[in-house]
Amino acid sequence: MGARRGWTFLALILAQGAHSGEEYVLRLYDHLPPARAVSESLGFDRAAGFVVVNSLLFGFGLLCWLLWVRPGRRPAWAVAFAWAILETLNALGHFALAYAAGGYFPGLYTAPLLLLVGLLLLAQLVRRPANPSRAAP
Repeated sequence: MGARRGWTFLALILAQGAHSGEEYVLRLYDHLPPARAVSESLGFDRAAGFVVVNSLLFGFGLLCWLLWVRPGRRPAWAVAFAWAILETLNALGHFALAYAAGGYFPGLYTAPLLLLVGLLLLAQLVRRPANPSRAAP
């Protein structure tokens, strides 16, 4: 898959970690019914449930990087592509929520970072090398 794509994938996971932190600090789970439902689904209070769910998401992202993307294993491209699509949609969703709210909505400050890194990774994944014989592994 290539080292550059692997590092971009890791940057996307780290951006998601920062995004989750913003959402926690500014209490997304109190503002968005689906986040509230997921946060409460584990039987903890909302804040604790939100931390658990987002920690699992972040950990899964790191696991994807360690097991598939970084070593360039067979599912690496599909895993990276799926994450890039999901995080790009996540960012766009935050822009839409802020627009609908008529101002700030939790997650908006880090949404541009998610969008930028998500689109960068998508561009790297769909780009074909000009000369396949000289392409990096």
